[in-house]
Amino acid sequence: MNTADLHTLTGAYAAHALEAEESLRFEEHLASCPSCTAEVAEFRATLARLGSAESAAPPASLKAAVMAALPTVRQDAPVLAPRAGGKRQGDRWGRRWPRFALAACLAAALTTGAVAVQQHREADRAQARATALQQQQDRFADLLTAPDARTATAAATGGTGTGTVVWSQSRAQAAFLATALPDPAAGRTYQLWFADAGTMRPAGLLPHGTGTLLLTGTPDGADAVGLTLEPAGGSPHPSGAPIMLLPLS
Repeated sequence: MNTADLHTLTGAYAAHALEAEESLRFEEHLASCPSCTAEVAEFRATLARLGSAESAAPPASLKAAVMAALPTVRQDAPVLAPRAGGKRQGDRWGRRWPRFALAACLAAALTTGAVAVQQHREADRAQARATALQQQQDRFADLLTAPDARTATAAATGGTGTGTVVWSQSRAQAAFLATALPDPAAGRTYQLWFADAGTMRPAGLLPHGTGTLLLTGTPDGADAVGLTLEPAGGSPHPSGAPIMLLPLS
């Protein structure tokens, strides 16, 4: 299976239709492919919406009615031995069985409704993430078309991964593209900075080693953009030397 094949598996992965080995291979690919990440999120959102479209929310009084009825229904083990007169104790169980079946159906309806609501919320969150990612990519592409757009590229310290900064003075914007950097460990994140004559000001967080980020603030007055590894949530000042420093000149 080559990279071209992996790009075609977004729908099957979202539907949990891949074999275990294929799924692992695709997840490795997903970590470095923003376009497939966005497609998977969109497929999951669509699948969740299709599922929720078939469900119906139970009335608010249903749970209360089921809970109120349960104390009056006692489960007896069926006794099949015949009693005097030819009747069996199981007859009483047979009369009560419809009530148990009804209670089970009502409980299932409540569960189905709750699952549908959860799926709908997950679909909304996935759609929001996909929309935000698409907006980032669109704004990055738009910045590249600025008449005075300029770029600078540098390799990370240690030679693993690269970063590219794009900036436009006329639009007072800058963006950063990370390629093949190692993903930060748990509790850590990449943080971008504008360097103003040696003073670093925060410019945004990049949680993954591959992706784009429209930087917070303007490049006015900055002579470089730096990248550091910080605690999750970011820092007001760099906690160590930059992994890379890209000149804005």
